[in-house]
Amino acid sequence: QYVGWNGYAPTVREIAEHLTFRSTNTVDYHLKALEKKGFIRRRGNFARAIELVGTTKGANDPHQLVRVPIHGLIAAGEPIQMIDDRDEWCHISAGMAGAPGAYALRVRGNSMIDEHICPGDLVIIEPRARARDGEIVVALLADGVTLKKFYHEGKQIRLQPANATMKPIYVTPDQDFAIQGILRGVIRQVA
Repeated sequence: QYVGWNGYAPTVREIAEHLTFRSTNTVDYHLKALEKKGFIRRRGNFARAIELVGTTKGANDPHQLVRVPIHGLIAAGEPIQMIDDRDEWCHISAGMAGAPGAYALRVRGNSMIDEHICPGDLVIIEPRARARDGEIVVALLADGVTLKKFYHEGKQIRLQPANATMKPIYVTPDQDFAIQGILRGVIRQVA
């Protein structure tokens, strides 16, 4: 936060004052532990020589890690009721998260396999109520949520699967429909 606000790292004394420690030795002890774990790097014994590993621009750096909740399952197939399970979290780059409030969902089904979104993948979703044609969205329908490509076609909306064996879902103005977010990224665990 300090780097984001000021453009440079705090001194050990400034950290001690902020955390209301009486001694800079306590701060130095914790900084050594963070350095040993690989979270920070210190360039010698210079003032303001603390650097977060993987960042150079502070809080605005797209490589900065952010923590996002995994809210449960999303159907890549027929809509399902989304399970809200906030006990699980993952860390992703700020660049992948996009806007604040990003969250992850675990994919169930194979309607998006031609977009390389497979069952078990985590999809990173940026909360947004509007989408452009061709964007992959979390669509809220009367019978649940689903992950599909969005197309506005006259008075109706087409939710297109990325699987040639599956048919699109058409939504007319009289049906319940809302976009809850757009796809920002996919995380896959291999083996």
